Amino acid sequence: MKKLSFVIVAIFGLVFTTQAQDGTQTSQGSWLIEANTGFGGDGLSAHSANTGFSLVSSGDTTIWGIGGEGGYFIADDLALKVGLGYTDFDSLSIFTYKVGAKYYVISTIPVQVDITGASIQDATENPLWVGLQGGYAIFLSDHISIEPGVRYNLSLNDDFSDEGIFEFRIGFALFF
Repeated sequence: MKKLSFVIVAIFGLVFTTQAQDGTQTSQGSWLIEANTGFGGDGLSAHSANTGFSLVSSGDTTIWGIGGEGGYFIADDLALKVGLGYTDFDSLSIFTYKVGAKYYVISTIPVQVDITGASIQDATENPLWVGLQGGYAIFLSDHISIEPGVRYNLSLNDDFSDEGIFEFRIGFALFF
């Protein structure tokens, strides 16, 4: 636990002492670290595309997930992103990956498109989704934003799930 606390303090220290190259959070050459929470969807399908934090409990079943995303701004306001996550669904392990792009319209309105997939323990088929996400970035400082928004995950494999998932999200982003 002491090691985890040290890593968190070190990351925050780095974020607060490092300046974005051109003075803005979303300038070319800047980095982004992001964690999201999601509300919406139902059951396994809602959490199989998770690269954020989640906790759902119903009756004797508890689903929890942890993950994060990171990105690099290849141009002003345009970041390429990757994400990883882990979800425990009633002792079933799910590993999730995400690859996509995020664009900040007028540097404050994030719009994201990505491909998200999962590897589910002992599953005959694993989910694959196209995600569309939009929101608003509320910058608390030069290095921190809160990004409430909405997300829609469109299933790419009908055998796993033919339904899309609509979510309300609250994201937390660090820029450096």
